[in-house]
Formats: sequence, structure tokens, C-alpha cells
Amino acid sequence: MKRWLAKLTNNNAQGEYYITDIIALAYQEGREIVAVHPQRLSEVEGVNNRLQLSRLERVYQSEQAEKLLLAGVMLRDPARFDLRGTLTHGRDVEIDTNVIIEGNVTLGHRVKIGTGCVIKNSVIGDDCEISPYTVVEDANLAAACTIGPFARLRPGAELLEGAHVGNFVEMKKARLGKGSKAGHLTYLGDAEIGDNVNIGAGTITCNYDGANKFKTIIGDDVFVGSDTQLVAPVTVGKGATIAAGTTVTRNVGENALAISRVRQTQKEGWRRPVKKK
Repeated sequence: MKRWLAKLTNNNAQGEYYITDIIALAYQEGREIVAVHPQRLSEVEGVNNRLQLSRLERVYQSEQAEKLLLAGVMLRDPARFDLRGTLTHGRDVEIDTNVIIEGNVTLGHRVKIGTGCVIKNSVIGDDCEISPYTVVEDANLAAACTIGPFARLRPGAELLEGAHVGNFVEMKKARLGKGSKAGHLTYLGDAEIGDNVNIGAGTITCNYDGANKFKTIIGDDVFVGSDTQLVAPVTVGKGATIAAGTTVTRNVGENALAISRVRQTQKEGWRRPVKKK
């Protein structure tokens, strides 16, 4: 086939290369010619521009959606679903509109995916729920995890059973333990987080010093208050509490309280500045 393709010419009125000319080349070499009957016209339609390509893509996507529906997957609108790879699924899976599946994706039983999500090369366990506009790439979710809306799991993210990642939370090369929660506005990178940990809103693992990446380790049953910065490398012991607004630069022991914010002061009778005329 490669040899025949190299012999094709565009010496015709349209100036195009016709793959059907290979039949004549094969015949000239004494090859047997047999007929193949396509089941659908779309199987032999040509593509000469992006409009024709997009039409055939819709035909292909419609066929993929039909197979999934017949296999028991609930697609809210088959016309607004894109499968750009391989999808392995369990029972009673529900997929809302405008979801894109890329690469090799596995969905367990009773998984629910909200509108506008993108799932790529990931494994989603039984009873997981992914809320709208969440991006999951090269991640692994155990059973009964909840994510989103507007969350992002980057390569290397791992959620253990019952973990929760809320809106505007980003994870990369990080593991969130069983029953642990990161509810809002958080970045977790190069982190190992134990079970039953609460990550407060606005928490950041400061894993990059401009040249190298470092790891943050948080033990089981830790409470991390809002607006906390964990400057890696750092370890927080089991059962510790990090007060809101704290910047953690040293290891925190088990069951200890870490607090580094400035003590609050109050000035009575304070007058606000007046704008100069």
C-alpha cells in the first residue's frame, strides 16, 4: 500500500489524488481485485475540506453515542457528547450534555458526570459524582468521590474513597485520603494528604522555589484553616491544627496547633482618611 500511495498522481481536472487509483496499480501487478460492500454511505464518503470532515465526525460520534445508549449509559443528549478515545463503563452511568471523553477512560457503576466536563485518561470509581465544568486528566478516583464544579485534577492526582474536591480546587501529583475534603479555592501540588483531613478555603501548597519542586505531607485527622500556605518541604503531624492565615515553614507535630499570623489590634475612635478637595 505504501508503494502504491507513492505512485499516485493528481493529473486530473480536479487536481486531486484519488485513492481509488490504487485499484488500477494493484491490477497492473496481478493482484486479485474483490468488491467490498459498505453498510453505510458514510464509510466511503470523501473528505476534501473541513466542512465535510466535521460532518463525518458527527456521523461517527452519533454511532458511538448509539452504542453507549444501547449498552445502558444514560446520555442526556446524544448529539452533545464527544468520545475521542475508548470508554469502559459500569452500570447506570449518567452523562450530561457537552461532556468530552478523551484517551482511555474507565467509569465505574453509577458514576454521574455533569455538563461541560472533560475527562482524559482517567479511572473513576463506583458512585463518584463529577459536577459541571470539571477537568480530569490522568487521575485516579476511588469509590464515592465528589468533584467540582469548576475543579481541575491534573496528572498524578489521586482521590481515595469518599474524598471531596470542591469548586476552584486544583490538584497535581497529589493524593487526598479517605474522607478528606478540599472544598474551595485551593491548590494541592506534590502533596500527600491523609484520611479525614479538612483543607480550608484558600490553602496553597507552595511546592516550587523557582527551580525545584518539594513535597508536603499531611497526616490523618488534620484541620487546615483557611488561607494557609504550606511552604514545602514540610510535614504536618497526625491530628494537628493549622490556624487560619498561617504560613507553615517548619514541621508541625502531632496534635499541635500551629499559628503564625499577626496578633489582632484594635484602635478605638478610628477616623477614615478624607479625600482632599
